[in-house]
Formats: sequence, structure tokens, C-alpha cells
Amino acid sequence: MKTMEYHNPVLLKESVDGLNVKPDGVYVDVTFGGGGHSKEILSRLNENGKLFAFDQDADALENALSDSRFTLIHENFRYIKRFLRFHGVKKVDGILADFGVSSHQFDVAERGFSTRFEADLDMRMNQKNKLSAYHVINDYDELQLKNVLAQYGELRAAPAMAKLIVEYRETESIVTSEQLKNVLAKFLPPRHANKVLAQIYQAIRIEVNQEIEVLKEFLQQTPELLDDGGRLSFISYHSLEDRLVKRFIRNGLFEGEPERDMYGNFEVPLKKVNGLIVPSKEEIKLNNRARSAKLRLAEKK
Repeated sequence: MKTMEYHNPVLLKESVDGLNVKPDGVYVDVTFGGGGHSKEILSRLNENGKLFAFDQDADALENALSDSRFTLIHENFRYIKRFLRFHGVKKVDGILADFGVSSHQFDVAERGFSTRFEADLDMRMNQKNKLSAYHVINDYDELQLKNVLAQYGELRAAPAMAKLIVEYRETESIVTSEQLKNVLAKFLPPRHANKVLAQIYQAIRIEVNQEIEVLKEFLQQTPELLDDGGRLSFISYHSLEDRLVKRFIRNGLFEGEPERDMYGNFEVPLKKVNGLIVPSKEEIKLNNRARSAKLRLAEKK
């Protein structure tokens, strides 16, 4: 059995406090990872409480908790409603999500998530998925590549980057992260190389794992799953995710405005709890990954 190293969960106390855990409640941790948030939720439940967790990454299964109140579901959380129903659950008291890539996925070189390591282009959170970073870089046409880099990496040089990738692969395939860096070297000035690389990797990773579509599908299911007074606790790491979460909590939509009645009012299923929560300077010092984390809380009306 492999030893799975996972760092301390980000905003652990704040995110679980935000769930307002009822000792006999039913809760869901949709991003199980190393199990840090799940352990904290379980510590607040009595013998009648229940916790369900989701993780599509086979590596995370090694961390399953031995507790009769706990069930780990090896699936993508975009299917949350379907798989909770399979387990006889129609309503829950709280849902926690820590979006983005786990520290373990970043730290295992061969998964291809980190800019720090030489590795094959992969970036699949579910290793059974057919679409990998290799396919995005080598099979997408120039327009598709430009759209991925512009939308998900928010890169102004996306058109030129896409053109260069397409030109290069006419000679040979781009197989490794080092090759990709070399192809795009002119866009990686020493002072900003890490930042730009991180944006490029983010864009490819979001496309490979359909992260935006998954997030939207998941968010749309949460109001129906939550019992009255139930809580959502969501940690995001980049502006694309955070904007979707913020808008959905505010008006139940991802774009546009909700329909209003003759008095200008509109109904939404959720209400915001507190304002934006970010990690303390102390937490960021201990865990650099926390620096971009944003926590938002909501409650079912």
C-alpha cells in the first residue's frame, strides 16, 4: 500500500465551523483528499450522525476512515445527488467542498499537476478518464487551445501561445512538461515565469477535468439536497471558481439576472452567511497553498 502524503487542510476550523454541525446530522465532504476536513466533521458528530465523502482520485481511497458513521464514495461530486440517493439519502444538513488540486496531487511528480517537476503531460484527477493534458496540447486545434488558455488561464498571450503550440507539434508531439515549457519559453520571462506557468497549467487542468462544468452541475444540485437551515461551506482557489460560487449564492444563477416580481424582488434558495473568509497570515506562513483560498458560506432558506 502506498503512503499518501497530504498537507493540513486549508481553513479547517473556519470551514467546518461554517457548517454549524448538528451532532446527529448528515453531512457531505465532496473533496475527501487526505480526509482532514472529514475527520474534523466526524469529531463533531455523535453516534447518530453520518458523513458521506466523495473523491474520484483512486489515491484518496487509501485514506478511507475506519468509522461506522463514514462512507467514502469513489465518484466525481458532479453526481452527488445520484449517489446519495443510492445510499438512501435525499436531504443533508451540510455540504463542504475544498475545490482545486490536492497537495498530494501536486506533490506526486508523475501526475503532471506541478510546474516543479519534469513529467508526462497528464493532469487527470480521475486516472481512468481518457482526456489528458497530452490530448489537449496535441489534439486540440488552434482555436480550441486559444479558448482554453484565454478562458481558464486568463492569459492575454493565449492566441500567440496556441499558434506556437500548433506550429511546433507539426514536427513532433509535445509529451512532457519540460517540452511544453521549452515551446512556450518566449512567454516565460524569468521574473514572471512561475506565475505564467501556473496560469498555463491551471487552464489545461481545468479543461482536462471539466472543472467549470462539474462545479456548475454540482452547485445546481445543492439547494435541493440541503434541508431547511442546512449549510454550504466552499473553499475556492481561483477567481473563476469563486465568481461562480459567489453568483450562485447571491441569485441562484451563473450569469444574467433572476426574474423579479412586480415589486422588483426575486426568490433565491440560499442566503449568504457572513462575508468572505480568507486564511490568516499565520496559516499562509505554515501552508503556502492557503494564500489564494477564499471561503464562502451559505444557508438554505
